[in-house]
Amino acid sequence: MSRPKIKSKNDVKEGSCFKSIPVSSRRESYVPQVTPDRHQATARKLKDKLNIATWNIRTLLQKGKLENIKQEMERMKLNILGLSEVRWKGAGKITSGGHEIIYSGGNESEKGVGIIVDQTVSKAIKGYWALSDRVLLVKIAGKPVDLNIIQVYAPTANSNDENLDKFYNDLDTAKTQCKSQDPLIIMGDFNAKVGTEKVDDIVGNMDWASEMSEVRS
Repeated sequence: MSRPKIKSKNDVKEGSCFKSIPVSSRRESYVPQVTPDRHQATARKLKDKLNIATWNIRTLLQKGKLENIKQEMERMKLNILGLSEVRWKGAGKITSGGHEIIYSGGNESEKGVGIIVDQTVSKAIKGYWALSDRVLLVKIAGKPVDLNIIQVYAPTANSNDENLDKFYNDLDTAKTQCKSQDPLIIMGDFNAKVGTEKVDDIVGNMDWASEMSEVRS
């Protein structure tokens, strides 16, 4: 299923919780704030356990990719799925078959992050901050506290200092929008490389370099 066509930067479906983040006419700027409407207080507060995951999907531009992701969410009983490398232009939100997709991209069909939620969670969304094509913050109303989720797609270690600094500055800006008492989840593709040592059951001894060495041998 292809992504619904958005006619203009403001042509996104508005929910009862928030309005879309304004961007420039050329989609070059990102505004780290959300404009809630008068009905924000009606956002449903979640109190049940949530299943949350993150996935680098490489692209959402391929036909049928979004449908496959939604099917996997249902199969794995996921309520919230963070997406890296969405590759959609601009920022906004759309609804698709009972799911809501919030996305933050740039001027080109590259990089990009997003968060897709099921119908229950979509009713509890208070707002979102599309800071860049690498950082997206979504606030979810909960009991007794709200939940903040920051989805990222970090630059690689060999990126220039300007790109690295911008990413971490955007990440810091997103964190300042979160209350200290509210849980914060920062997830996504950090483009990290691990060493060759095994750390309990968390990090194995198959790092990128050793895998490439085996392929070459």
